[in-house]
Amino acid sequence: MRKRKWLWFFLTLAVVDGLFFLWWVTQKKEHRYDDAIIAAATTYGMHPALIKAVVWKESRFDADARGTAQELGLMQIREPAAMEWAEAEKRSGFEHKDLLNPKLNTLAGTWYLRKLLRRYPQTDNPLAYALADYNAGRTHVLRWNKGAASTNSAAFLAAMDYPGTKQYILDVSERFKHYQAEFPVQQAAQR
Repeated sequence: MRKRKWLWFFLTLAVVDGLFFLWWVTQKKEHRYDDAIIAAATTYGMHPALIKAVVWKESRFDADARGTAQELGLMQIREPAAMEWAEAEKRSGFEHKDLLNPKLNTLAGTWYLRKLLRRYPQTDNPLAYALADYNAGRTHVLRWNKGAASTNSAAFLAAMDYPGTKQYILDVSERFKHYQAEFPVQQAAQR
């Protein structure tokens, strides 16, 4: 009987230890690109929690992530957006593959997301429209934002016929709220 108690004790200890290790690895993974995220957010006047939420959704913090439509890196950026950023920032010699560098990737992705947010100032929640644009593309956003949906984000979400994009918006928005506690307010100033 006494041996069983010790067995249960060590088994419980091993499970708790394993759970702690899993938590520690997850925390380490989620914070390893915080400096690059903060730098990009500061450069482009964005909230670092939003950038981190997009990174979480797009790549789960895998800087080497590659998508099926040739998206690269942490923020899964396609070549046209990457080249637009490089041209706007006057980065000569830039190639799409350079976005496997986490610092460049977060800079380009943050610039692009800021551009998309500025595209929808007339709406009650530009973030929903910008995230839809980031995920599904402008063509689909233009198809969905007719009538009331052109300014009302709830109507916009209801008009979406891509459940994956709707879920993308909800997931990033929820994770954005989650990450806001990690970043001081002074780093969150938006332009």
